Amino acid sequence: MKSIFIVALLLPLLLSAQTKTKKKPAGTVKKTTSAAAVAVNGYSIHGEITGFADGTPVALLNGQTGAPETETTISKNKFVLKGSTATPDFKVLLFNKQPPYLTLFLDNSAVNIKGSKDALDNSVVTGSPSHADYENLLKTIQPYQKVFAENAIEDTGETSKALEAINNFIQQHPTSFVTPLAIIRYNQLAADAPKMESMYNDLNATLKASAMGNYIAQQIAEAKKNAVGTLLPDFTQPDTTGNPVSLSSLRGKYVLVDFWASWCRPCRQENPNVVANYNRFKDKSFTVLGVSLDKAKPDWVAAINMDGLTWNHVSDLQGWSNSVAQQFGIFSIPQNFLIGPDGKIIAKNLRGPDLERKLNSLLK
Repeated sequence: MKSIFIVALLLPLLLSAQTKTKKKPAGTVKKTTSAAAVAVNGYSIHGEITGFADGTPVALLNGQTGAPETETTISKNKFVLKGSTATPDFKVLLFNKQPPYLTLFLDNSAVNIKGSKDALDNSVVTGSPSHADYENLLKTIQPYQKVFAENAIEDTGETSKALEAINNFIQQHPTSFVTPLAIIRYNQLAADAPKMESMYNDLNATLKASAMGNYIAQQIAEAKKNAVGTLLPDFTQPDTTGNPVSLSSLRGKYVLVDFWASWCRPCRQENPNVVANYNRFKDKSFTVLGVSLDKAKPDWVAAINMDGLTWNHVSDLQGWSNSVAQQFGIFSIPQNFLIGPDGKIIAKNLRGPDLERKLNSLLK
């Protein structure tokens, strides 16, 4: 079964990415507790879900890795799962080893779930203070779903209202483990790294050490690398024919520096969007420079031809060790930088409709 990732489940505007696998340093994991009531003896989940046959397997999955943490079976519409969690965190309740699933924000409490197979989304979850906070956040965001949609039409009024509502939630729940998720949601709309850092700095040490707290810290660190408004350093690499191509040779144009690879599925899925924008704006001083993290030249060239990527491409064919990727700290793809005619960074990681909106505002 494929791993289920928390970002894919709960943050749909954060597109999937191919990520370099890193070894985690050895060490002791410090257990922390929430300011909310958290029982030291672990959690118990008592479920009553109608519609499943006796013997149907039920698994509680880690919300970040998708790995089962505890499992049982249904008997007379009921099941019980027990365990413990170091800190309140996302879990996924999976029935019969297939979707649909039920998302929980679980702490070490006595949790009761009532629902039906045909309407898992409407299940009633009680007993977990953290899950109650999570449902509160969902209700806060619900009126503004249209501004979170992937193809959302820009609506500054509704966006401002959504940001105010989320900020109010953050202020009212300073010790909740759901607050880091609210900060992530806020930044999805605001794209304001300094504001995100200010919100992160207001978190207590326990929340900063949580999984989502660590994610925010990574986002802040990435935002500070090659920040918007700074000059993107020059680089030179060989193109598909072996001739050197430098970024500075494209000075005077708007350039999308696009990090990708033939083996990167999210990159290949994004390529049609880049092609469409290239074709629309190429006659308005816009171009693309593809930097590939491939190792095999035939695969690289074949992908360029197959996807119709008719702009400049470079690579040293060193995979994740590509010198430009190392220079810019690229550890996941796709990633991109949009730079202006002066070589300064205008925006980062523009995908889907965001790329078109930005180019349209610059190159009307």
